[in-house]
Parts: sequence; structure tokens; C-alpha cells
Amino acid sequence: MTAARTMPRNFTHAALLAAAALLAGWAWLGTSAAAESAVSLPPPAIDQPAQAARETAVFAGGCFWGVQAVFQHTQGVLNAVSGYAGGDQASANYDRVSSGRTGHAEAVQVSFDPRQISYGKLLQIYFSVAHDPTEVNRQGPDSGPQYRSAVFYQNAQQQQVTQQYIAQLDATHVFGKKIATQVAPLAAFYPAEAHHQDYATRNPDSPYIATFDLPKIANLKRLFSPVYREKPVLVGAASGG
Repeated sequence: MTAARTMPRNFTHAALLAAAALLAGWAWLGTSAAAESAVSLPPPAIDQPAQAARETAVFAGGCFWGVQAVFQHTQGVLNAVSGYAGGDQASANYDRVSSGRTGHAEAVQVSFDPRQISYGKLLQIYFSVAHDPTEVNRQGPDSGPQYRSAVFYQNAQQQQVTQQYIAQLDATHVFGKKIATQVAPLAAFYPAEAHHQDYATRNPDSPYIATFDLPKIANLKRLFSPVYREKPVLVGAASGG
């Protein structure tokens, strides 16, 4: 783990990390009863048509380690990079973002081939297994605006598909409470430091990863088996990443 997560920023996070160490073996089972659950969702009623061989989407949903790992195990994804969105370049570093005062969210830039997987399918995975979209400024043990749920759209079509999908899911009450996901234009995406890239793959024995992130990958395999891939596409190996 990085120093920042080894020395938690608040007592609650410290207590949960201690508990995570005890539960790590159980979390390795990857069952839906583990720390991260998933919700089976319908696909979006409308989707973005494929317009190019490579497109990008930016999603935020708690610690970027787990969100990155989910999309790295998704077929059609060409690259998934952990980083920061919502603030300016000067504050786009882990220490400053962790203060919760930069406007940034920990986010993941997903490059994908829309001929293999659509933007709508990525949204379905994002809302279903990558995080809990009903939480406000927190995910799991992590709290603060840097852990908010947010979709940073890059064009009018992404905005429309995202907003209509949220309305569709809210209308069905599938989560039991309203979705809190922020839908905002992407001003810029700033890649995170190298040691944050491919973190879940490189540190599967970390109690944090085992408890909070490996179950997400297991849920992806269970609910989205047609687009699940066992071997993740890593930042260091991704073509054109």
C-alpha cells in the first residue's frame, strides 16, 4: 500500500483498514457477501453510437484503484488510467487531492473500442459493480469529495446517455434511494502518479484491495461474463496508452 493509505487520514479509515486485515482471507472468496456488493441493472434504453475506433470516458467512484481494476478486466477496454478530474493542473497530485479541497475526484480515464463495447455498457458496469452510486462523497471506508461519484462527459452524446440512464434507473427504484452521481463536463484529466497505476493487480495481497476491490472484479465476472476478461489490460502494457 502507499504511505497515504498505510497511514490513514482519519480514525474511521484506520479502524476499517484494521478490520480489513482480518477479513482479507474471506474477501478473497470474491462472493457478493463481501465488502463490495453489486446490483443487477438493465442496460441503458439509449446508447451512444460507435463513431470511431477509439473513444474515452471518465468515471469517478471512490478510490481509483478498484474502478481502474474493474475496467481493466472488461473486454473492449484498450486502457484504463487512474488520475484526477474536476480541479486544476497545479493541484492534480495525490497529497493535495487527498485534502478534499482541490475540486478533484479520484477518477479513471477509460479508453475503449466502441465496436467491441459501447459507452452505455461501460455505464452499466460503472453503476452496477464499480461503485455504489447512491453514496454522497464517500465509498466504502473512504470519505470526502475526492471520493464522490461522478461521470465527466466529453460530448453532448455522453451527457445525454448518462443523464437518461440515471433517470431510467431512478424511475425503477432499483437502488432503493436516488442516484447521487454528479454529471459534469470534463475540463481535463490528469493521470495519477505511477505507483497508483495497476495497483490492484500489483498488490492483490493488500488487505484494502482484497476486501474492497477484488470483490468488484468477482462481481464483474458474475454479472457481466460475456465482457469479462481474466487477464487485465495494464497501463504499462496497453497499446497507445
